[in-house]
Amino acid sequence: MTDTQIRILDARTTGELLPFDALVATLRQAFAEGCVVPVRHHHTIANSGEPDATLLLMPAWHETHRSERYLGIKIVTVFPGNTARGIPGLTSTYMLYDGRTGMQLALLDGNTITARRTVAASALAADYLARKDAHRLLVIGAGRVASLIPDAYRAVRPIAHVDIWDIDPASAERLAQSLRQRGLQATAVTDLEAATRQADIVSAATLATAPLIRGEWLKPGTHVDLIGGFTPAMREADDEALRRSSVYIDTHEALHEAGDLVQPIRAGVISTDAVRATLDELCRRDVPARTSNDEITLYKAVGTALADLAAATMVYEAALIAG
Repeated sequence: MTDTQIRILDARTTGELLPFDALVATLRQAFAEGCVVPVRHHHTIANSGEPDATLLLMPAWHETHRSERYLGIKIVTVFPGNTARGIPGLTSTYMLYDGRTGMQLALLDGNTITARRTVAASALAADYLARKDAHRLLVIGAGRVASLIPDAYRAVRPIAHVDIWDIDPASAERLAQSLRQRGLQATAVTDLEAATRQADIVSAATLATAPLIRGEWLKPGTHVDLIGGFTPAMREADDEALRRSSVYIDTHEALHEAGDLVQPIRAGVISTDAVRATLDELCRRDVPARTSNDEITLYKAVGTALADLAAATMVYEAALIAG
């Protein structure tokens, strides 16, 4: 980290420097090693005549025992009123610093880092939790994050067919067509129950506030990946899905932030003891993962600044090598 030139890396460059096979490997090491991750800062910004806006600050840094140390912070603004203006409501920037000197090293596209590290972390969890022969993937949702799920999962499992369901069938068809153009066998589906019953892996990336995935639909051996719900009011899977599953989470914050856990715990459907492990424990091999081909596993993520820092560091170091 002797080069003091500040790199400014746009969305395209940031994405190109985060291929999923390498990113999954980077995250595996990062979760196993750990870093300092303070509680995210959450600030409400009043906007006259519009919904309140939100400012999020997500810092993380490497501890002193690490030979190469970085410090990073993701800055996220959420302005719901932008919808009426026809512009994105969420903007995200990542700032990376030298962890020894505090010198700024890079400014990166935060949206790209967030989307790619999110699906890569889910693929990493699936590498421990999904059956080794899992090959049929159901993606629930067709937005920016959902569109990346198939490629991320192909880095860890022999995905041969992708079904896509979305509340807007036209969006599901557009994503399926895009995947087919890249050589993947992909189908837009309208019968969510039938698609869930056939799937080896069910990955949801939605903003749903009522369950979409029913536990009774899950065949033995299914892996369920819940990416979308990030507030206590959001929900992608029902109580039966939680009852039938061995449950894993990315971080302990999921117990307080994710409606898929908060709601069934509050209702007494499951207890916090039902959570078998966090992703860092899986990566350190501190706990057992899938134990049989019939076991149903469920992974719930809310995101962590550790993954942001790992991805940003990977981009920066790749940029140095590439010149």
